[in-house]
Amino acid sequence: MNTNKGLNLTMLFDFYEMTMANGYFLHGYKDRVTYYDLFFRRVPDGGGFAIAAGLEQVIDYINELHFDEADIDYLRGRGMFSEDFLDYLRNFKFTGDVWAVPEGTPVFPKEPLITVRAPAIQAQLLETYLLLATNHQSLIATKANRICRAAKGRAVMEFGARRAQGGDGAMLGARAAYIGGCIGTATTISDQLFGVKALGTMAHAWVQIFDNELDAFRAYCKTYPANATLLVDTYNTLKSGVPNAIRAFNEILKPLGIRKCGIRLDSGDIAYLSRKARQMLDEAGWTECTITASNSLDEYLIRDLDEQGARIDAYGVGERMITARSEPVFGSVYKLVAVENADGSITPKIKISENVEKITVPHYKKLWRFYGNSTGKAIADYMTLHDETVDDSRNLRIFDPENTWKAKEVYDFTARELQVPIFQGGRQVYQCPPLDQVRSYCAQQVDTLWDDVKRFDNPHKYYVDLSQKLWDLRQDLLQSKP
Repeated sequence: MNTNKGLNLTMLFDFYEMTMANGYFLHGYKDRVTYYDLFFRRVPDGGGFAIAAGLEQVIDYINELHFDEADIDYLRGRGMFSEDFLDYLRNFKFTGDVWAVPEGTPVFPKEPLITVRAPAIQAQLLETYLLLATNHQSLIATKANRICRAAKGRAVMEFGARRAQGGDGAMLGARAAYIGGCIGTATTISDQLFGVKALGTMAHAWVQIFDNELDAFRAYCKTYPANATLLVDTYNTLKSGVPNAIRAFNEILKPLGIRKCGIRLDSGDIAYLSRKARQMLDEAGWTECTITASNSLDEYLIRDLDEQGARIDAYGVGERMITARSEPVFGSVYKLVAVENADGSITPKIKISENVEKITVPHYKKLWRFYGNSTGKAIADYMTLHDETVDDSRNLRIFDPENTWKAKEVYDFTARELQVPIFQGGRQVYQCPPLDQVRSYCAQQVDTLWDDVKRFDNPHKYYVDLSQKLWDLRQDLLQSKP
């Protein structure tokens, strides 16, 4: 769903994209068909993989591409653009092709998450929004997935709107966190827009506004008997908070036959307090009462709480998830990889740098994932030229493109293309699945990764190999450049 319906975002681009577009127009390149790959170079937090997200917003953006007269007047006012070019923009729309990895897919460095085939001006003007949409949501989905895996099946809720970078950061961040594994969000509008279930009960102000803590708990239980989760750390967690919660449960919920209830811990030594609170609740007969923990949590703190024997049933995670505080940049880039000639042939393009990780993988490509037939686990990813196929009925030798002596024989496997068609000839051909389905797909695909790839610290390197033809082409281009 488009969160910016009614707002024309076409002008949300880096200014150099417009100066280049004008130049392409003036020098006869406006109809030159180009190929661009959007990919990232490094997994945040030193992780073993990332989660692709943001495609639905990319689709919305491409479908809405157009220039209003106000946009054209603004560009004319800059005094840099020809009138013929500005007239061309009046009828501007996307007419190209797009392929992408579906949202929720685990992905790895240098893989094309999105490939664009379009006339030069069209492809160029997509750069900024495609990057900001995929960079932001892939970052948050990746962080959320790490946090949810640390929780080991316990529910994780996204609580970060008030610390997010702006409205879109909160709304779309909640969407991405849901893809990554969260069960819901505190951000109500994300429920309204995307169906990410809005969750929440009370803040400390609820407790403080009443004459005493017990009255506050009684009132909440009376008002929301089916959803009574009480914040017990406003004054003293163990001396008043938990005892008053138990008393309110006994007085209000017990006569109604309600056993479902909860408490939340938001400060202090969470591991110690949760153990003591669990003991007090159990001794009072409230064994079904859940304990939720919040307060600046991340995957490492959640892992530590688990190792220290904390009795936590669910987690609320805010700023460290919604801002990906430990590493708040995903780092995708958008690079030209080929141009199409008048006769339909394709000329590969490469970017070379003294920084080896910035050397691109040229040409129009396919991206494959190999799964072991006996395990269902992902073995490796494989990039080929666009006209190559993989015969998974036969063994295949693959090798590390950077350290070519590292090779292995792949056998008894199934090869799956990861990218799917999104636009063909400017027409959307992909139907975005419901967000619940994206979330389930993400969990299922993460489960295909071996545990050593999913380690938080020093994960096993998952290999993204090149076909022999693609590797040879890349080497030829590297050696032929001055």
